[in-house]
Amino acid sequence: MLIRDVKETELPALLDLIKAKATFDGCPDSLMATVDSLREALFSSNPRAHALVAEVDGEIVGMATYYATFSSFISKPGLWLDDLFVQEPSRNLGIGDALMKRLCSIAAAAGCGRVEWHVLHANEGGKRFYRRLGATIRESERLVRVTEGTILALAQTGSA
Repeated sequence: MLIRDVKETELPALLDLIKAKATFDGCPDSLMATVDSLREALFSSNPRAHALVAEVDGEIVGMATYYATFSSFISKPGLWLDDLFVQEPSRNLGIGDALMKRLCSIAAAAGCGRVEWHVLHANEGGKRFYRRLGATIRESERLVRVTEGTILALAQTGSA
């Protein structure tokens, strides 16, 4: 098993994993990513995100996408794990552990005080996995989101 940064030529394989993750999460219709949008996000002169892949026998079977955050409470940078996914046939082989360990190595090298992410309430296997790693799950918090249409509407009414 090899955990490494995704290569630009591997974006179609990364997109396949993202599609599989969207299906696993029960929201395949919400997927809007394309190879081109991933290229812009990950490989532009100012990347907005990063991706690790897990390779087994020359095949990409898992991924972790992440980006930088900041916490004013602890006044330190952090990483947001956007997606962690391992293909079904490759689960329970330590790939998820290896991806998380690599992500935490990146966070430690950057002086991060936190690595955070969401897990679906119904994803009991994911919650067990994360707790086994030493993560805490804050059940009292809820995701709050405004989407692109609302962002644009608020931006238009809020500009001076």
